[in-house]
Amino acid sequence: MLSIVAVTVLAVVVFALPLGIAVQRLYRAEAVSALQEDATRVAASVPDTLTGDSLSASGKRLLATVASTSIGVYDMPGHRIAGAGPARSGLAERFGAAQVRSGIEGSDLVVIAPIPSDQHTVGSVRAAEPFSVVTMRVYRAWATMAVLAAAAIAIAAVIAWRQAVRLAAPLERLTRDARALGDGDFTVRSGRFGVREADAASQALQDTAAHLGRLLARERSFTSDVSHQLRTPLTALRVGLESAITRPGADPVAALRDALDRSEHLSAIVADLDSLRSQPGFAPTPVDAAALLAEAGARWEQPLMTRDRRLAIAMEPDLSRFLAPPAAIRQILDVLISNALWHGEGTVTLSAREDAGRIAIEVSDEGPGLPAGVPELADGPDGHGRGLPLARSLAGAAGGSLELRHASPAPVFSLSLPTAGDVTQSAGRSSKR
Repeated sequence: MLSIVAVTVLAVVVFALPLGIAVQRLYRAEAVSALQEDATRVAASVPDTLTGDSLSASGKRLLATVASTSIGVYDMPGHRIAGAGPARSGLAERFGAAQVRSGIEGSDLVVIAPIPSDQHTVGSVRAAEPFSVVTMRVYRAWATMAVLAAAAIAIAAVIAWRQAVRLAAPLERLTRDARALGDGDFTVRSGRFGVREADAASQALQDTAAHLGRLLARERSFTSDVSHQLRTPLTALRVGLESAITRPGADPVAALRDALDRSEHLSAIVADLDSLRSQPGFAPTPVDAAALLAEAGARWEQPLMTRDRRLAIAMEPDLSRFLAPPAAIRQILDVLISNALWHGEGTVTLSAREDAGRIAIEVSDEGPGLPAGVPELADGPDGHGRGLPLARSLAGAAGGSLELRHASPAPVFSLSLPTAGDVTQSAGRSSKR
């Protein structure tokens, strides 16, 4: 605000000083021009013989009618013969034989006009006006300029104050929003202030808050889902160790070997989840469905056998490779098989088929299915559906989809993924375009 007022004052001073000098010179030039006109007009009517008697009645009337100025007729030595003015004029003596000249004499602004004759100049006419009259006109003009300058500075101050308020309000709002965002409040809403830069900053702050909120929600959801994902193998590990301790005649070496295998499974789960936590973990690669299902069957065959359950694998011959991050698919299959192990019955079947350029991997069992009222792909009561939200999000991030194709009885979960050839051809067509 102060800078705007200072610039305005500087501009007023820079323009007012030369303008004031110009006004002073203009008013003096106007006064001199008016006096010259009066003096030359009277000089033209004065006779060559400069005596009081020789001045015609018309000349005397002319001298008397010029009321705005003091006009007198002087001889060459500068003595007043007729009219008004001092008895002797030094300017009339000095400039009488010259052209029309102006100057200051006493307190008057004076113009001397020679009286022409056939052979030589016989005298002059002196037209004078009090210099205070010219000065007063200049002072009035300067006063008007000063009032206008003060008004301009006042207007600039008002505009600067309003502009400062207009700019300070959005900055204060942005400061409050930034502090709220730093305190963990992600409900920041962008405001509209009529200032383009402030509106852009407010919108960027709202986008940042929304993005951070989504990231935090995703991290919390991921942490919760990971805890569910790790709970099942940890429970199996603990049950196996407790059984080895409490069961008579149990082989401790076999129990320790089983515990070691389960701990390695846990380590693999942690490594997969850690790789999926960052974007590089979702880098898709061509995956052999048969190898992936065989690996999943090897991991879960023993846990199913301990509960007198069987695992079957059924695949169409010559399946195409599908494109997905292997770590994500392993975790999805572990979630589905784990739910079938703990909440299903009978044989758990892993199947894979190809349909319309996509690979469908299905996990089913012979149990009653999800309890009534439990939403699809959501955590239900008593652990039903545990980890399904994580599996669904991993499927979406891997470029596929997970759905409950048949709820009960004999639930069937279907994971759909694009084939590697289909994705490659689509990318090739896009690059050609």
